[in-house]
Amino acid sequence: MSRRLSDVAKFAGVSVATVSRVLHDKPGIAQATKDSVLTALDVFGYERPAKLRNERGPLIGLVLPDLQNPIFPAFAELVVSALIRRNLLPVLCTRTADGVSEANYIEMLLAQQVGGIVFIGSSYADAGPEHCRTLRERRLPIVLINAADENLDVPRVCVDDSVAVDQALDHLTALGHERIGLVLGPVGHVPSVRKLAAYAAYAQARGDREWRGRVAHTIFSMEGGGTAATRLLKEEVTALICASDALALGAIRAARKQGLSVPGDLSVVGFDDSALMNVTDPPLTTVRQPIQAMSTAAVASLMSQIDGRAVPVDEVLFDPELIVRGSTGMCRRGDRR
Repeated sequence: MSRRLSDVAKFAGVSVATVSRVLHDKPGIAQATKDSVLTALDVFGYERPAKLRNERGPLIGLVLPDLQNPIFPAFAELVVSALIRRNLLPVLCTRTADGVSEANYIEMLLAQQVGGIVFIGSSYADAGPEHCRTLRERRLPIVLINAADENLDVPRVCVDDSVAVDQALDHLTALGHERIGLVLGPVGHVPSVRKLAAYAAYAQARGDREWRGRVAHTIFSMEGGGTAATRLLKEEVTALICASDALALGAIRAARKQGLSVPGDLSVVGFDDSALMNVTDPPLTTVRQPIQAMSTAAVASLMSQIDGRAVPVDEVLFDPELIVRGSTGMCRRGDRR
């Protein structure tokens, strides 16, 4: 048992003696210290003393579109870790194939007197006007990370999608590529809309009137990326910029099915820098999101709201970073003719 107490004490940042006093409900312990110990018990899966089982910190909902895209679990892991350190209990909520949506989760979270919600890659706008009104009326602390829809007047933390596309375009242009295609998520998906705007501005500045034919919208999956790439290859593109790493991997697979090599015949750039992109074949050139900095900013905004402090509702944009690997190379269009 002493080993267990030492683990709990280390996590909570207190002494073993303090843990013992909390477990025996001794007086004279600060509430913050008590909360830290109780949270540590929850983290390690130890049962709380009967008298303390109802003493829980606020629940925080984490709403994600899915767990298939590696970037969402990556964000969730960082946010969860930060929340637990602050004695908050995160609840993971992800849309399911059998129809559990943002609206369902918001209803359940509100019924549990949730202390706040972090939307990662999704948004409360998906839940409909009634739920939006309820959230506003309750003044529930909310933060959105890379929101899928426009959500004004709430704190938002986002990667700068325009900068991401500019970085990818500059990289590919420097390699001699002129016919560059763009693979995006569904029409209306806000990050995709912003990427498209940057791509359009780039093309129009060069007098390119055919750029619309080199844009494809699809679902965020490898299959979607493969379908989009197959169509764009008919437009004789020599390079593709994809709105996610999964789309990029699907594009590479589609190119190989046509007997093309990457990057010899087609250069491909992803987005996110998800786990394992440095060990794919070839290693994927991608635009990295600063997920640590973005997660820290989101949790800080949430904590300020929980503490009753005013927070700016302007969108906070973070610059991405182009990570050059083996999936991009010099344009060889002339060699193929």
